[in-house]
Amino acid sequence: MLNHEERLDLVFRALGDRTRRALVERLVRGPASVSELAAPLTMSLAAVVQHLQVLETAGIVRSEKVGRVRTCRITPEALRAGEAWLGQRRTSWESRLDRLGDVLAESGPSEGSTS
Repeated sequence: MLNHEERLDLVFRALGDRTRRALVERLVRGPASVSELAAPLTMSLAAVVQHLQVLETAGIVRSEKVGRVRTCRITPEALRAGEAWLGQRRTSWESRLDRLGDVLAESGPSEGSTS
């Protein structure tokens, strides 16, 4: 079983490719068959399937086959984990920048400035 850090690595690695991000963007609007996902792309159906497998391994997408049609859908939990990680970093940096702003405001204009 993958730990939290390994899962995040898979999510960010999967989202590091523009084709996979485009697939995720499409699936956010709702489930779609592999053929529907492949239609606007300039690559083979096999290449699209490989991209979808990377997304499935990361837990971002899940698929289900009914007859001859494989339908894919987004798994929001994996995206939420990445969003939470990014949110924590954003909060940390905003706090640091606020402190820097306070320090700069307290020190006033620097010597030698022409204003």
